[in-house]
Amino acid sequence: MAKKSRGIQSIEVGGELLRALARSGEPMMLRDLAREAGMAPAKAHPYLVSFSRIGLIEQDKTNGRYEIGALALELGLISLRRLSAVRIAAPRIAALASEIDHAVSLAVWGTHGPTVVRLEEPSHPVHIVMRVGSVMAMLETATGRAFAAFLPPKTVNAALETKLDHLGVGYDPGRDPKHQKAAEMLAEVRRNGLARAMGDPLPGVNAFAAPVFDHAGHVALVITAMGPAGTFDPRWGSPIAKALQACAADVSKRLGFGTVEAT
Repeated sequence: MAKKSRGIQSIEVGGELLRALARSGEPMMLRDLAREAGMAPAKAHPYLVSFSRIGLIEQDKTNGRYEIGALALELGLISLRRLSAVRIAAPRIAALASEIDHAVSLAVWGTHGPTVVRLEEPSHPVHIVMRVGSVMAMLETATGRAFAAFLPPKTVNAALETKLDHLGVGYDPGRDPKHQKAAEMLAEVRRNGLARAMGDPLPGVNAFAAPVFDHAGHVALVITAMGPAGTFDPRWGSPIAKALQACAADVSKRLGFGTVEAT
């Protein structure tokens, strides 16, 4: 059994105040902060003075409330910049593939569009034409639709223009019924928080795709679950859909989504 490293107890005790402030997400009075940290105000105050001196917290002089300080914010931003969305998501999609027993892929927005960077196989053989490095079609695949629904409109329009120009058609939703159908499809994705494909473009294969967001609210990657139509339940509220959404939400949270204000 590994020997536990020696620490400084007073720092660990004071850390409870920082945790309480982080959980609150809002400035707090001394009495409330101390109560949430499980200590008396007289005991909490010296810690707060020291934390204020080094910039971990700061006190509003007008109302006396304590909030996160400049150093804590700087440390948080450094941590967010160092995070790799793919590195964080990789073990979680492996767990998801094991849980639902279907293939799960991870895609990022690359030079040529949605690009698969990782693929987890289920326990049983499945024939899906996809590999690491595959570029997924924007509107014809669940992965592409998840990106298209949540990327900035300018990025989506540019990608669709590249594709549709081959047909001699510009991207104008008001002019072409195809574009109106695409707009309705992406609106459905946004309503459900998931993109869905049922036997198209791959006959006999269903898929769900969920976006993962970073601390600024931008799409960092898309997680896609796919499998044979006979065993892959395509209902919006199916266990597969819920498991995928939970996985995407967990990765988003670990990337800072919802914990800092998007800019």
